[in-house]
Amino acid sequence: MITSYSLSPWMRCFGALMLPATLVSAITFTAPLQSAKGQTGDGRALTINSDIQEANSQTGVFTARGNVQLAYPARQIQATSAQAQYFSRERRMVLNGNVYVLQQGNSIRGESVTYLIDEGRFIATPKAGAQVESIYIVADPNVSNSSAAPAIPPLNPQPASVTPGTAPAAPNP
Repeated sequence: MITSYSLSPWMRCFGALMLPATLVSAITFTAPLQSAKGQTGDGRALTINSDIQEANSQTGVFTARGNVQLAYPARQIQATSAQAQYFSRERRMVLNGNVYVLQQGNSIRGESVTYLIDEGRFIATPKAGAQVESIYIVADPNVSNSSAAPAIPPLNPQPASVTPGTAPAAPNP
């Protein structure tokens, strides 16, 4: 069982390649990727694990389907989705189906998330009638790490006269 390989030589040899999970559990892109500062770094691999993977050297598109797990340590990105496509010529990744992305403690959930590698930018869209959820760690220099965080009131507080779990009092005529 092959667990990982460099995609570039395979794509040059086979043109289009479909790899079932019984043959391959991961594909690692080992071509040097540019960092946000425009410098090329060696060993900055993007690893994708999934049930089925396809690669097409003519279009430069790699597709992974089923239980997709993505790791991009150079950018501290981990993600899961139902499908992932890597467009090598455009240097972008498109994740679809119950997407969850984690980067340096920040996270984003949506039905579809596009990651523009050169810009370091995520674009997320929800299912119809739903919303995208993002959780960001925000540094606040006015709050020390040792003190307890202040209580945050609920977004839609009830009037003070209503006790949780009871019905509001009827107005007096």
